[in-house]
Amino acid sequence: MSNMSKSLEVPYIASNLERCMCSQCPVQSESACALEKMGNFKSEAKNLGEGKAPSPQSVPGVYCSAGEAICKDLDPNKDCICHTCPVWKEHNLENANVGKYYCSNGKA
Repeated sequence: MSNMSKSLEVPYIASNLERCMCSQCPVQSESACALEKMGNFKSEAKNLGEGKAPSPQSVPGVYCSAGEAICKDLDPNKDCICHTCPVWKEHNLENANVGKYYCSNGKA
């Protein structure tokens, strides 16, 4: 398998959630659904305690790990910032099948 068509696994863990850039992405910046989930995620993460990750369905991010967004009001016409994310860089996702827009294209 060539490096350009590799499927890479990104673990769904708290440390990746903390470093994820999805919350700052223009693609979901005007999504009412993502904004609501972000508010819920912050309180849920606080209640779970350090090192624990909430269910992927309640997190508007880490799509490279969790897969497509549940929110359907994202705007894929806006610029994706996956390439600026430390999780993306750490897992060499420039070599994954889906290089960007994990929120609509699915996980790495």
